[in-house]
Amino acid sequence: MTTFVDRVELHVAAGNGGHGCASVHREKFKPLGGPDGGNGGRGGDVVLTVDQSVTTLLDYHHSPHRKATAGKPGEGGNRSGKDGQDLVLPVPDGTVIMDKAGNVLADLVGHGTSYVAAQGGRGGLGNAALASARRKAPGFALLGEPGDLQDIVLELKTVADVALVGYPSAGKSSLISVLSAAKPKIADYPFTTLVPNLGVVTAGGTVYTIADVPGLIPGASQGKGLGLEFLRHVERCSVLVHVLDTATLESERDPVSDLDIIEEELSQYGGLGDRPRIVVLNKIDVTDGKDLAEMVRPELEERGYRVFEVSAVAHLGLRELSFALAELVGKARAAKPREEATRIVIRPKAVDDAGFTVSREEEGLFRVRGEKPERWVRQTDFSNDEAVGYLADRLNRLGVEDALMKAGARSGDGVAIGPEDNAVVFDWEPSMMSGAEMLGRRGEDHRFEAPRPAAVRRRDRQAERDESEAEFDGFEPF
Repeated sequence: MTTFVDRVELHVAAGNGGHGCASVHREKFKPLGGPDGGNGGRGGDVVLTVDQSVTTLLDYHHSPHRKATAGKPGEGGNRSGKDGQDLVLPVPDGTVIMDKAGNVLADLVGHGTSYVAAQGGRGGLGNAALASARRKAPGFALLGEPGDLQDIVLELKTVADVALVGYPSAGKSSLISVLSAAKPKIADYPFTTLVPNLGVVTAGGTVYTIADVPGLIPGASQGKGLGLEFLRHVERCSVLVHVLDTATLESERDPVSDLDIIEEELSQYGGLGDRPRIVVLNKIDVTDGKDLAEMVRPELEERGYRVFEVSAVAHLGLRELSFALAELVGKARAAKPREEATRIVIRPKAVDDAGFTVSREEEGLFRVRGEKPERWVRQTDFSNDEAVGYLADRLNRLGVEDALMKAGARSGDGVAIGPEDNAVVFDWEPSMMSGAEMLGRRGEDHRFEAPRPAAVRRRDRQAERDESEAEFDGFEPF
């Protein structure tokens, strides 16, 4: 059964915002006391947070669909709806977040760092919040916005100081088991290690982490064997350790050729040329292994490598190797602080961005795209004429009508606001009037007008009758 997953595709959905409420305050002797509809609650966000206790993405492999809760709608009496609860998803340290196209959105390093993967929808404003000097009694409220829907890729890159690389069965798992308290699976057949293993090593006053990367073979950087799946775990390491088998039973292999092949694969993968290297000649407890190590050591040292002859089984040469690694790790930390800052990619808008674009797609059809127009459309209740008038006002103030005229739009042309698969389409009628004037005087609901005295009402009715009788008296039959 799979117990380690380092790459998953995750489908996240933030919570929808709650709808605003259109309500009229009522109490004894004051049945129409003004608008008192509350705002809708904000939808919950989906947040990815680094948790040191999490070491794999296995949970998201089995359950890739995650959704936050929605906000509650507003209520009368100026009661706002409750905000939706954020959904916090724990991820391992060193998780890279990408979109489906491979663009990096965030690189999370360090316990507690977080990234909002999907933003919750805003709650709609109630009619109390929409009231103003010009609009004293709104008869509508704004709808809540839908939350973001995102398909993202999570990729784990192990955060370790030292990486052990080499052929399968070179003794990497045995080496990490004796240098640290890690207990990886060890056996005498290839590809025993199917997942990266991490161990903590203490050498004097230095404490560092060491990673055992699954065995590499020729062509690993192109996807052969397990190398392509786990080479990413080498990227964050400060020191690379070549573990070479001096007692291999394969006649066509030797430590020097193994080193050349692994270096070629690392070079093909890229980005690792500046890491200091150490060569470990393992299995010197075997007689032939000791002899071969003594033969190849001078050649390796001529190439500039520091060479250590060890035996993980017999515990030979481990102390010297441990302190040498601690020295290199210390230098790497001094040159570059070990705790890296979380990297979140921000793509700012242009300074001259008008907030929307108008494009002519075909004869008689124009499309408006932009964050504000599309959001305002989502918030509009199109069954309410007053709400539609409010939308028209907002679009006019933003400059959409002027932009349509400049683009060549004429009366009766179709205008679509939003993407092709989810747009609001209407026939455009240019006008110098705002949407409020086109739909009637908005915000002057007759229900909120003070009642007229009985004498005034009787006088008005009598005046209407007199006017009607005067018209009848002037009527001349054929």
